[in-house]
Amino acid sequence: MTTRLIFPALLAVLAAPFVFAQDAPYAAISDDPHLNIVPRTPDEAARIAGVTALATDFTAVQRFEDRPAGAATVRVTDDSNAFSLASENITFEDELLFKVGNGLFRKIWVSSPSSTLASDGLGPLFNARSCQRCHIKDGRGHVPDGPDDTSISMFLRVSIPNATAAVHAIDGYHGTAPDPNYGSQLQDFALPGIPSEYKLTIEYEEVEVALAGGETAYLRAPTYEADELGYGPLHEDAMLSPRVAPQMIGLGLLEAIPAADILALADPDDANGDGISGRPNIVWSQVHDRPMLGRFGLKAGMPTLLEQNAAAFAGDIGISNPLHVAGAGECMATQTECVNAPHGDGDARGFEADQEVLDLVTFYSRNLGVPMRRSPNDPEVLRGKDLFYGAGCVACHQPSFVTHRLEDQPEQSFQLIWPYTDLLLHDMGEGLADNRPEAVANGREWRTPPLWGIGLTEQVSGHTEFLHDGRARSILEAVLWHGGEAQAARDRVVDMTPEDRAALLRFLESL
Repeated sequence: MTTRLIFPALLAVLAAPFVFAQDAPYAAISDDPHLNIVPRTPDEAARIAGVTALATDFTAVQRFEDRPAGAATVRVTDDSNAFSLASENITFEDELLFKVGNGLFRKIWVSSPSSTLASDGLGPLFNARSCQRCHIKDGRGHVPDGPDDTSISMFLRVSIPNATAAVHAIDGYHGTAPDPNYGSQLQDFALPGIPSEYKLTIEYEEVEVALAGGETAYLRAPTYEADELGYGPLHEDAMLSPRVAPQMIGLGLLEAIPAADILALADPDDANGDGISGRPNIVWSQVHDRPMLGRFGLKAGMPTLLEQNAAAFAGDIGISNPLHVAGAGECMATQTECVNAPHGDGDARGFEADQEVLDLVTFYSRNLGVPMRRSPNDPEVLRGKDLFYGAGCVACHQPSFVTHRLEDQPEQSFQLIWPYTDLLLHDMGEGLADNRPEAVANGREWRTPPLWGIGLTEQVSGHTEFLHDGRARSILEAVLWHGGEAQAARDRVVDMTPEDRAALLRFLESL
């Protein structure tokens, strides 16, 4: 059986933009319970406002701009390990923890029962056997390279509308539920004797885009197919969305940005009339039992790194952990072979990945360093930066923040960082829409991705595939897919002279 993934027109079920039942719309999520914070003084707040103000002089690099992660910035290597170094300011003792976490991140899980009791529990359904198999060299995943490619880092999320599934007091939360036969994501691998859920294939249609100056670009518009469904049909209202694993660098610094500073950039009603109406995703934290600002995932569907990693262990590898306790991973009740298969959480660990494993992997992912900028003082790079600002790209790709001062995370504490993201949701137009909501995000919205490290993608990952599904084969193609709120900025890039476009791309490649 073949199911065509031409996303269903379900926008009618998407709720209107949310408001909290409070005087201040975002008051419930303006703090950061996941962090041990030393409050800022008024003097610090004033200094931070000055140092993070948007640039107006493009004749020279801004102070500290060449170190995008502040003191955590790492040297640039000339090999594929550029995204795999520990924060430069990590202590010797904590570097050992980082290396242990790295080992767990790379660890190949095996099926149960096994003599390797600390590594058993894989699946029974899974997308990969280790974290590293998706986040290759801690960089971006890639789309299938032909029908027999088993090294892909891509899967399909799936859900169905469910009006009764709104979470607690979060108004505007899109009620969704897992597909009754397949859960919340499709796994393309399974243990021996157990059917896998599907096989992903993609077909592309080439789209020609005329650029000023006589140049032409070509985009590839994807159509996805879920073939060889192993557990019957998908629900008739199933909403599917492709996902390629994003890069891992700088995640701890993104987690340490004050929620209040991110929320200050939100403009859900476009009150300033600039055409940009970014808004936060609001998600329920399982750990803190309350609504929090979503930061992680392509639609900002997770509030903390710990919860992001726990969900990935369960959904991607089928590994139980303290936040996802099912030994059979994401198996649904109808998948009887999967539910009844042996699993590895019946020993002293309690779970296949216990709290110590989860904490070590989280420490590792929190401390992956961001490489230093390349040639930020080059005149063409500076001209490209001017064009980036002038095109309006910084309305979403906020250049800089200063992280919280933290009691117990010195690597992330009080750092001036340059991630080029606001971590907010933006309507990116019909061309990029997956029509699948996630928490408060609707089917046309995506979180602004950080741009730091984007110029090292080919060196680390061996490709230049961008956007949530890897459809863009270059940075320029990624820009040309922008629509919705970003349409005006995209059109300014189209209208640039070839020399200006080249300078703009040169700036982005320097990040």
